[in-house]
Amino acid sequence: MPESEAVLFANEAFYRAFADRDLSAMEALWSEAAPVSCIHPGWAPLFGRDDVLRSWAAIIGAPGAPDIACRGARARIYGDTAFVVCFERLGDDYLIATNVFVREDRLWRMVHHQSGPTAGDPGPEDRAPPAMN
Repeated sequence: MPESEAVLFANEAFYRAFADRDLSAMEALWSEAAPVSCIHPGWAPLFGRDDVLRSWAAIIGAPGAPDIACRGARARIYGDTAFVVCFERLGDDYLIATNVFVREDRLWRMVHHQSGPTAGDPGPEDRAPPAMN
C-alpha cells in the first residue's frame, strides 16, 4: 500500500472509531511513544496521552455525541511524519480539521488533532452521496 494511502487509512480509522463510539479503537490510534495533543472546537489545548484520551472518552461516551464523517481528506508526508487536512461533516455543517501522524512500529499513529469552524465546505466531489430513501 502506498504511504499516502496508509496515512489516509489511519485517518479514516480515526473517524470510524469516533463514529462507532469505539474507545478501544480510538486509544489504539494514538501514539504511545511520541507526545500528543488535541484541540477540540472551543476547547483549550490538551497535552499528553492521558488527557487527550480522557477527552475522547467524554466526547464519544456522551449520549448526545455528534455523528461525524470525514470528507475531502488530503494527506502530505514528510519522512516519518504526515498530516491530513479534511472536512468533518456534522449534519449539514462542516468543520475543518488537521490530523498529524507519526510512523510508529510501521504504523501511522496520531499525535495531534485540531478541528474548528470553517467558512468553506468540500467541493461537490468530496461531499457525501445523497441518502437513498
